Amino acid sequence: MKILMPNHFPLQGSGSGIYTLNVAGELVKAGHEVLVIVPDHTETTGYSFPVKTILFSDGENPDADLDFNFPCFTTHPRSTTTFYDLSDDQLAAYVETWQQVMEEAIADFQPDVIHAHHVWVTPYVAHLTGLPYIVSCHGTDLMGFEKGPRYKEMALTAAKNSDAIIAISRQVQADAVAAYQVPIEQVPLIWNGFGSDIFKVIPEATKESVLPEFGLGGADKPLVSFIGKFTDFKGIDVLLQAAAIYEQAIPGVQTVLVGHGVLWSEMHSLRDELGLKNVHFLGHQSQPIVARIYNAADVSTVPSRIEPFGLVAVEALACGTPVVATNAGGLPDFINSEVGALVPMEDPESLAAAIIYEIENGTKATKGVYANEYAFENFTWTQQVAHMIELYHSALAKAG
Repeated sequence: MKILMPNHFPLQGSGSGIYTLNVAGELVKAGHEVLVIVPDHTETTGYSFPVKTILFSDGENPDADLDFNFPCFTTHPRSTTTFYDLSDDQLAAYVETWQQVMEEAIADFQPDVIHAHHVWVTPYVAHLTGLPYIVSCHGTDLMGFEKGPRYKEMALTAAKNSDAIIAISRQVQADAVAAYQVPIEQVPLIWNGFGSDIFKVIPEATKESVLPEFGLGGADKPLVSFIGKFTDFKGIDVLLQAAAIYEQAIPGVQTVLVGHGVLWSEMHSLRDELGLKNVHFLGHQSQPIVARIYNAADVSTVPSRIEPFGLVAVEALACGTPVVATNAGGLPDFINSEVGALVPMEDPESLAAAIIYEIENGTKATKGVYANEYAFENFTWTQQVAHMIELYHSALAKAG
């Protein structure tokens, strides 16, 4: 089978980009052909599948296809432009470019089915091609549906005419049915997966070996990790407020934050205002390095105000690290007391108490083994992509 896979974001730096990378890789392993289309500032190469790149301007690439940066729902390590920032002319150029590139890809690649990402512009263009298509709803597109009225008609057209809308959590499933006014049968639930070749228990990735890579000491003290975009809904400010509590309760505890985004400077300022001594900002890191950080941590945190799924939580579990997360969005679907803890949103005291509990009770040693097994039994990409392939076949059968 040939699958065309367009995404609004590069393959690195966002949850849906990593999702696309892994789904495409699993499809290739299963014997299918995949062509991915993504935006970026330079040509995307080096993967097990071909990638067609739409070049957006970062101010340093004069040969860009479009003279503005690729737009996002919130933020991206390589772009802070949002869909809502685009002028009407830029939006028209954006849609027109996607149409042109997808038409060229279809002519050259001749796909059987399109698997688009985000209920947004790319599945709308997929609808215009007349080919069968499914779309993965990642949750940020639902935020965009409420925030960007210029895109609503395209999103509704994309949703209503799709063969299926994959929901990555029960919350996303319910929200998609309500927002797009489609029957729940059209919105199957398929969890996000994790890259099991990267995110796993790595015995040598200890605090003693990982912390010096970032110029940090304190390997004899507990370590708390956060991985995610520096954007409001990730709740980093709540974590820093919690850190002000657990730093007092656990002398020497360190917190490392991996990621970047529009709140980078603001979160540095908040750390200083709170007088936090052992909170370190590591910036954006590659997946293999993130896996080492998960392994070194005693507990990983997901303090989100809303979280469509929470792939970072599954990745941490796969690395044998318990997770303290908020009871937001998709996180309650899989975080429980056997692998970590759920706490209320916007509650630094509860977040701090749960982190203190996990550290003081050494749950890395007790919950970690089960967390790893739990992740591998339920959330590998191989398992999730097998369900997607069933949807492709169903769409092709429906198309005749």
